[in-house]
Amino acid sequence: MKILVVSQHYYPENFRITDICETLVKMGHQVDVICGLPNYPEGEVLADYKHKKNREQVINGVNIHRCFEIGRGHSKIKLFLNYYSVCLSMLKKAKKTKEKYDLVFINQLSPVMQAWAGIAYAKKHKVPCIMYCYDLWPDSLAAGGIGKNNPVFKYFYKVSNKCYKKVDKLLVTSKSFVEYFIEYHHIDKNKIYYLPQFCEDLYSEVESNNQKDNNEFNYVFAGNVGKMQSVETIIEAANLIKDDKSIKIHIVGDGSNLDNCKKLVQEYGLNNVVFYGRKPIEEMPKFYSMADAMLVTLSKNDVISKTLPGKVQSYMAAGKPIIAAINGECQEILTESKCGFVCDSEDYESLSKKYIEFKTCDIKTLETNSLNYFKENFTKEIFFDNLIKIINGE
Repeated sequence: MKILVVSQHYYPENFRITDICETLVKMGHQVDVICGLPNYPEGEVLADYKHKKNREQVINGVNIHRCFEIGRGHSKIKLFLNYYSVCLSMLKKAKKTKEKYDLVFINQLSPVMQAWAGIAYAKKHKVPCIMYCYDLWPDSLAAGGIGKNNPVFKYFYKVSNKCYKKVDKLLVTSKSFVEYFIEYHHIDKNKIYYLPQFCEDLYSEVESNNQKDNNEFNYVFAGNVGKMQSVETIIEAANLIKDDKSIKIHIVGDGSNLDNCKKLVQEYGLNNVVFYGRKPIEEMPKFYSMADAMLVTLSKNDVISKTLPGKVQSYMAAGKPIIAAINGECQEILTESKCGFVCDSEDYESLSKKYIEFKTCDIKTLETNSLNYFKENFTKEIFFDNLIKIINGE
């Protein structure tokens, strides 16, 4: 099968779509990707991709066609320019593409407008079009502070609704998304399919840390440090137990809120929180191995609570216990899996108590529960088996 993938982000940016495409190639499919220029999360296009360099590449069998994109920067104006520059340039590329494909696969992170390119190609060439949704639009804007009565929100509701209705199948990463699309966008439930994310193979190689011979407990947060991730909750909780010298918090990642988090640590004079910055995915198993438990937090928001962060699958694949301050779907999954401790979003007082409770728990049982839940629900084999069935209409 010849598949055209439309995704703003692709390697060397750290997004799961790269693994999806490379695995499809290994399965015998031809995969071409229309994408933007690498600039996430730094905000500036990487030097190797400036001045029209590396616009056409073949990496691990995937044909990559990169389109013009203004770096996302660190302001709302730059982000707006980023969104529209890449969406319009990908649309232009798709319209000019003469290659014949059997299927269009849209990898829909924010913004939803990146779907324009895939929808346009599918309509012109009369081929099926599938969208894989990680974010909810326009409600992601509301989570970012744009009110639902704002004309901007109303405009993007119309844009989003058209995109969702024009694709043939809508794949969602969270069960909560199904209800959202049916009730809010009036999408036919028969075209919506639940397909949770998997994680990269390298996380299954992470070693357990429960054989340690010291009394130190290491809790690791790995991923984007943005407003929605509410990493401040982790730090506020650490401040409440700063006299407990046995607990260390490790934050591995970068993002728009990293500087604020560092200032908070400095303000409290914390010695139990360490920042490592962003690390390549190949180095992440090292940080997972040092962890007694992994941390996940999200802001208190109705829209955000519908999401299931991809890091949860990675944590479980590594067989790691999870300590979380999170609402909604993720809280339900962590409770069901019995793989750690969970409290409500932004409740740093309760989170600090979970830090302490973890010290006396049966870590081995939590590790086993975490890995077992992953094997039953989130493996790569399960993902691709279900994806192919959805594509084939089984």
